[in-house]
Amino acid sequence: MPDHDTLLARVRKLLAKAEDPAVTEAEAESYNTKAAELIARYGIDQALLAASVATADEITQVLIPIDNPYSRDKAGLLTNIAHPLRCRALLHRLGQSVTGVTVFGFRSDLERVELLYTSLLLQATTQLTRVRPENRVFAGESLAAYRRTWLHGFSGAVYERLRNSEDTAARTHTATAGHRSAELVIQDRTTMVKQAYDERYGDLRSAPPRRLSGSGYLDGHSAGERANLNTTGITGRRRALPVR
Repeated sequence: MPDHDTLLARVRKLLAKAEDPAVTEAEAESYNTKAAELIARYGIDQALLAASVATADEITQVLIPIDNPYSRDKAGLLTNIAHPLRCRALLHRLGQSVTGVTVFGFRSDLERVELLYTSLLLQATTQLTRVRPENRVFAGESLAAYRRTWLHGFSGAVYERLRNSEDTAARTHTATAGHRSAELVIQDRTTMVKQAYDERYGDLRSAPPRRLSGSGYLDGHSAGERANLNTTGITGRRRALPVR
């Protein structure tokens, strides 16, 4: 199992290759995909370590603040990162805005959620200041409506990529003699998180689905497919809050 620094070094090299202007778009996508696979494999390794050493990991939670504008859409991005990484998300709302999201799961998975969200939100908001609806599908479409659906598409692509990376990492991990398979360990951890979440927050209702109008979904989805699933270069971390 590679240590954290070795993993990040490998991820940096892959992302550097992906950003090389000399490589083709297909080659860049291949490098980005490989980087995502390494991050997912690291999560599997941490899960297996926790399964063999009971004190190596724990279920806890972290509150991540969400700012306007587009707070509900930013919260959607965070939720779409959390779920593939076997975490649950609880939105804190004030009127029509989301002020924060409590993410609930194993500590090692929460760390990956925080780092991925920080990186991907930066990538998304940087692009969001530049995107415009070139061909307006709806008469009188506002820039805000376009950007909301753009973020929705970006989040959807991120969810699909993370889910595929996590599933592939668990399925292809080679089990060693005397140890359970990664898929079984992940299933158990998913069940444990769900049970702990239901015990603490099971009486809360799910929010109804949103109805968005705007033509930015496909543009945002394409941007999400190209986004770097990169957790390197981010040193600040929030301290997870213990479950009480």
